[in-house]
Amino acid sequence: MTNLPPGLAFEQPILDLEQRIAEIEAIVNPPADTSEKLRQLRRERTELIRLTYSQLDPWQVVQVARHPNRPQTTDYLELVFDEFFELHGDRCFGDDRAMRTGFAKIDQYKVMVVGHQKGKTLKERNACYFGCAHPEGYRKALRKMRLAAKHGLPVICFIDTPGAYPGIGAEERGQAQVIAESMFEMSRLPTPIICVVIGEGGSGGALGIGVGDRVAILEYAYYSVISPEGCAGILWKSHEFAPQAAKALRFGSKDLKSFNVVDEIIEEPLGGAHRDVRQMANRMKNFLQRTLRELKAKPTAELLDGRYEKFRRMGMFVEGAAAASSLPKPHGAARAMAHN
Repeated sequence: MTNLPPGLAFEQPILDLEQRIAEIEAIVNPPADTSEKLRQLRRERTELIRLTYSQLDPWQVVQVARHPNRPQTTDYLELVFDEFFELHGDRCFGDDRAMRTGFAKIDQYKVMVVGHQKGKTLKERNACYFGCAHPEGYRKALRKMRLAAKHGLPVICFIDTPGAYPGIGAEERGQAQVIAESMFEMSRLPTPIICVVIGEGGSGGALGIGVGDRVAILEYAYYSVISPEGCAGILWKSHEFAPQAAKALRFGSKDLKSFNVVDEIIEEPLGGAHRDVRQMANRMKNFLQRTLRELKAKPTAELLDGRYEKFRRMGMFVEGAAAASSLPKPHGAARAMAHN
């Protein structure tokens, strides 16, 4: 059997078809009609991927955003930027590997890049705390953003975290305070800021580097005040209701665009960014080049006024009966637990 990259549960029909294609391609002396059969199977695969990804529900979008092969900050640093020089440490406690920072260059633009990093192997993920940054990570990011403003460099933030690290040590070192300080400082930083949600955008961990002049999101990423599992645990006392919570939160790219939470949706390659990392990097580069041109042309005072107004206008609010009717109702045991 030919080994294929890991897939998601809803992708199983696609994976089965890809396995058949891989097995035929591995035949040393194929029959004469093999080429035509391969073309037909590849057409079927393309149509099946297109159909599947056009009908994703919110919970399936979460699974795509968490895909182990989804490109991370380090992938974009390698494929999008011409140069990158990493900067370490917060000068207070240590160097948080869940938050990467450094000088970079994209075409003629010198920039400061700040981004969450989840890691790819188990060893890397443990070192990066699975993308959950500690206070020292946000202090490092804030120091580097202030350095960028001092030298007139735009800041590019890649958001990809289920949330800030929730441990006791992080709380003792001022997790909430440093996230609030970072949001406040970003709101008035006198340099262009571009924020892109590339995977998960969870809770205050995402907001800590999420205040910018342009906030974009990848097509199959999500951006939310809480994870679906956390929401289900609070509302229905069970993580089993995460799919219902995902639907209620309305944190997909299209909903966020309609609520003015994000400014732009960056389209992903067919089947998600994990299926064609290079094409995704090209689309990211095009977005960053275009946005840098627009923002660099604006005076600083206009940038700051626009940033303030952008966040003042953000969101929609539904109250009363309309709000209650929009929330999926729990069933069975969950309803009983919710009344307790």
